[in-house]
Amino acid sequence: MRLDRFLSKHPEFNRQDVRHLLLAGRVRVDGQVVGDGRRAVNDFNRIELDERLLQPGYPARYLMLHKPAGVVSATRDPQHRTVLDLLPESERADLHIAGRLDGNTTGLLLLTNDGQWSRRLTLPGSKLPKVYQVETAEPIGPEYVATFARGIYFAFEDLTTQPAHLELLGSCLARLTLTEGRYHQVKRMFGHFRNRVTALHRESIGPIRLDPALQPGQYRPLRSEEIACC
Repeated sequence: MRLDRFLSKHPEFNRQDVRHLLLAGRVRVDGQVVGDGRRAVNDFNRIELDERLLQPGYPARYLMLHKPAGVVSATRDPQHRTVLDLLPESERADLHIAGRLDGNTTGLLLLTNDGQWSRRLTLPGSKLPKVYQVETAEPIGPEYVATFARGIYFAFEDLTTQPAHLELLGSCLARLTLTEGRYHQVKRMFGHFRNRVTALHRESIGPIRLDPALQPGQYRPLRSEEIACC
């Protein structure tokens, strides 16, 4: 939101008042005087008028969680345990999930209260590679590699998937890199060959890799370089 719009929403100020306040240098954002009403602000910015606090701001939080199987990617669910239930109650406020995983899928899950950051992470145009380790019921043949690289047609959506990179690790084990996130995409791509996915684990999103020190259900704050990469 623009700063002038934020101020105009305050019941005491009209648009003309806002212009005068900004020109007079009476408005500070995060301790700095701001005279340009076009300045973008969000919930994390501390906004002051003279010595009066209009918005306290609150710290942005970014967490990496090792999601175990059987836990749903939701902030609340009346029937199932959610990923937020894995956190202490004091850590849960305002968090949402940036890039969900199916209930039985394990691995890297990101939680934040920064909506702009999570949108940059998950928007289709971001093209951030997502890497998964896939186990299947039947052997994975070399023909999968070429087919995944060309893209697979999904009739329900009437679209062809973006080229995906498949690396064979064993007869029934592979590493798959996607740049999109269609509904049950990995399972449906292997389903093209009538091969059932028996285990799916997300290793990374862009340059953010699951910390090998985290056991299933454990989490840690993201490091500054991990936050800055997205």
